[in-house]
Parts: sequence; C-alpha cells; structure tokens
Amino acid sequence: MLRSLFSGISGMRSHQTMLDVTGNNIANVNTTGYKASQTQFKDTLSQMVQNAGAAQGGVGGTNPAQVGLGVQVSGITTNFTQGAAQTTGRSTDMMISGDGFFVVQKDGQQFYTRAGAFDFDSNGNFVTPEGAYVMGWPATNGAIDVNGQIGPLRLPMTALLGSEETTAISFDGNLPSDAATGTNLDRDVVVYDSLGNARTVTLSFAKVTAPGPGAMQWTVTATDENGSTGTSTLEFDANGQTTAGTAVTVGGITVDLATITGYANLTTVQASSRDGQQAGSLQSFQITADGTVLGAFSNGLKQAVGKISLATFANPAGLEKQGGNLYGTSVNSGDAQVGEPGMGGRGGLVGGALEMSNVDLSQEFTNLIIAQRGFQANSRVITTSDEVLQELVNLKR
Repeated sequence: MLRSLFSGISGMRSHQTMLDVTGNNIANVNTTGYKASQTQFKDTLSQMVQNAGAAQGGVGGTNPAQVGLGVQVSGITTNFTQGAAQTTGRSTDMMISGDGFFVVQKDGQQFYTRAGAFDFDSNGNFVTPEGAYVMGWPATNGAIDVNGQIGPLRLPMTALLGSEETTAISFDGNLPSDAATGTNLDRDVVVYDSLGNARTVTLSFAKVTAPGPGAMQWTVTATDENGSTGTSTLEFDANGQTTAGTAVTVGGITVDLATITGYANLTTVQASSRDGQQAGSLQSFQITADGTVLGAFSNGLKQAVGKISLATFANPAGLEKQGGNLYGTSVNSGDAQVGEPGMGGRGGLVGGALEMSNVDLSQEFTNLIIAQRGFQANSRVITTSDEVLQELVNLKR
C-alpha cells in the first residue's frame, strides 16, 4: 500500500484532535476560570530510502533520503495566562490576580481551581457550587496560624465575641490655655465590666490658674457611676506640654492624659481609645485582599474567623483537569506549595469579582479554519492515493 495513504490518515486523525481541542475551548468561552488548551504536532518516524554517504575517492558525500510516515499529536498544553475580571458584587466571589489556585477538598481529596464562585452552605461551610470545601486556616480568638495545617473554612454563625472589662482609657486633644479660671469641661466615656454591662465614666476638667504666660493647671476629676472617684492635677509648661498629673485612676480604670496639650484658642480634648467590649454575636462577614475572612459582630467589632489559602506549582501545565473547574496534581506538576495570598509569588485576591475564561475567540476561530483545512488537505491525499491504487488495479483487466 502507498505510504501517502497512511500519512493522510495520521494527518486526518491529528487534525481531528486539534478540532476537538478547539471546539472544547469555544464551548468553554464563558466558563469561570477556564484555561484554554493548545495542540502541538510532531512528525512520526521516517523510512530510510538511502543512507548518507561519506566523501571518498574524489567523490563527494551524499545526504540521506528519507520518506516521512505521517504526523501525530505531541502534546496538548494548558494556557494559564490571566483571564479578564468580571465584577459580580457578591461578597463571596473572589478572583486571583496573579499566580496560584484555590485549594478545595472533595470526598476527602484535595483539588485546585481558579474559579472563585464560592458561597456558604446551611452549616456555614465555605463551598464551591458543587459542594467542595474551600480550604484555609481557621482563626482561634481572632488569631490565625498560617504555619499550621489547612482545613475546611467555616463561618460559625452562632459564634459569640466575649465581653471584656475596661481597664484603660486614653485622652488626647487640647485644653485651651486662654480659658478663664473656673472653666469646666465634662467628657463622658462608656465603659464595660467583665460581664459586658455598660456604665459611664465622666471626666471633669476645671481650670485652676488664670490665663497668662507660664505654667497652667487643670484639675481632673474622674467619676464612675459605681461611686468611685479619682483626681489629678494636670500641669502644662509654657510650651503647652504636660509636665505632671498625666494619669488618673477611677474604679480600677487607668485614664491616660499624657498626650493632652495646652495651646490657646483650641478645645478638642476627648477620649481617643478605650479597651473592653460588650459580648456580640456574628452578624455578617467580609473577605479582604489577603484572604482573611472578617466577621462583623453585633457589638460593632470585627474579628478574623479564618483565612483562605492559595497553592502554587513548579509546573502548572502539568496539572490534570478533573472536570468541574478542578485540577489535580500529576507526577510532572510538582507538589502544591500552599501559603498566604500575596506571599511567595502567589497572587492577591479581588473580592466581588470572578476570573473569566482566557479563551481568545479570534484565535480559536482561526485555529478552527486551520484544523478544517488541514483535515481537508489530508483527505485529498487519501483520495489521490486511492486513485493511484485504482490505476494500478486497472493495469490488469
């Protein structure tokens, strides 16, 4: 049989594979996080018709004469270039800007994906649309150990943020040096006991020296609703800086007054910070660019409840597609290097957006034409070979 017949068959088979790959790319043009594939060809073995000859005896060397035996697919590679961002506005949707994969767990096995269309199920588990658990580091009392083992992320909707007793208050701002003697300024601060019960501590500032150059004094009286009181004399030098009486204690709470200044024509003294809090229940959440899941509690505070992990590979093209936008490791992908978003070459996270497919339709339609014409040309080779064989058969009538 003619060698061209089998070459044409191999060409049709290879271009059919190219057509299949191109068709799959076009079919997934709107698949979230999809990465397009590309087909590469290579020639097959060539049959030696005449070996090469060395130059000798006044005769020059001759080149080998070989006839190729067709083509075959050398590989189908995945293109991991970044896809465009599609804004969704959903707080649980995330896009990786840069390298890396989300780590998910399904049926006890870890997979990797670029599709960040996540949500919470009825148990508070962070899951993919197919129910795979999104992996990361859970927080303990707001602290996240990124050196520990990753596990399924869960938003405990019944979580409580415990109450804390107020032990320290800080004041800053300015007391006017030009205020008249006897001027009074009152400032109230809400504090909490160990059970989260609120009460008010009042600081009364009273001017005790007349306006003028030199030192200035204000008497500070702290009053607690529980009946406790504390006093201090806040002194300022000629430059408006505190020199004495920089703290007062009332009801076990230390009030820091060290940063208050004493300049003229300015009354801005106020409480700048306070520790302690009421107990609060989890109300909502948000996900930051570094993958931290922040829970918002009913007492107005926010605390980390977990952090999303990302994985990178030495050879991402070596990953195996597992369906459902998931990838699995292979012997040529290398092991997953799991770490924080934005660290170690991993991309950052963009909330409220999804990564679109990186399929280039203009390129795919061009490949479609190339595959079609390649298939058509190889079919003509088979037709021509058949005609030659027919002529050969017709020699015997």
